[in-house]
Amino acid sequence: MGVKLVVAVTDWQWFDLLRGKPELPEVNFWAPNPRGFRALGRGELFLFKLHAPHDLIVGGGVFTYANVLPCSLAWHAFGEANGAKSAEEMRQRIVRYRGPGGGSRRDFEIGCRILTQPFFFEESDWMVAPNWSRNIVSLKTYSTEDTDGLHLWESVQDRLSRASVPHLAEEAVRFGAPQLIRPRLGQGTFRVLVTDIYERRCAVTRERTLPALEAAHIRPYRDGGTHEERNGLLLRRDIHSLFDAGYVTVTPELNFEVSGRIREEFENGRDYYALHGRRIQAPMVARQRPDPAVLTWHNENCFVG
Repeated sequence: MGVKLVVAVTDWQWFDLLRGKPELPEVNFWAPNPRGFRALGRGELFLFKLHAPHDLIVGGGVFTYANVLPCSLAWHAFGEANGAKSAEEMRQRIVRYRGPGGGSRRDFEIGCRILTQPFFFEESDWMVAPNWSRNIVSLKTYSTEDTDGLHLWESVQDRLSRASVPHLAEEAVRFGAPQLIRPRLGQGTFRVLVTDIYERRCAVTRERTLPALEAAHIRPYRDGGTHEERNGLLLRRDIHSLFDAGYVTVTPELNFEVSGRIREEFENGRDYYALHGRRIQAPMVARQRPDPAVLTWHNENCFVG
């Protein structure tokens, strides 16, 4: 079975800012309108091509996830990895692409295609997209089962192997049969994935005011945790703070527990104690639910009891 690749059109500003930041583990290739994206599966290659007059493929990344987000949340999750120096610069660029009336609201939804392990070719390695029509304004999908797609895949691997890209997964730079590449999820991707799999509601309170919600690591990244979905919970901001401080936890059985130390130390906490023992609302898909092992870690290493 072949591997798909997408070549998508981008502008010079987005590309030029990001190629100057090779340390970024992920980037957000946004579309100005809130359109879905189903052209690729996780681990396939997403390549970017500049507008005319350059009109060449200049880099790419490993496709991880796509969804529709408010512009403000996209900036909060990815910052300059959106290809802009500020939230206002990003907003103005989106408004320009949306055309008249496109920026009537202060915040609006955009399409997001999240890429990990981004790479940017040296100018001598920029290449032509196979059989690209001038009528294409957004993207074209290829497959390694076809001659054009296989040639494109091999051309990318050749450039990556010569460039010795340090942050790209090892399997992406070796020759052989085309294969999926395991994405290395970053902090921004983690935030977006956790927000979506919890249906944009707090796992404990079911609060759905998006600016008040935060993706919490169960086992912090600094303590050996990962940016995988199973190490995450979507929590209201105050509960997230208490969770990180160890005043609340979630058991491996998915029950919310509140420490008696809140009452002892702060002489308060009535609203939190009302939630004690409540079963959290976990994702329906088993592979997205919190990992019992990391919940046990939090219970034993963070929770103050």
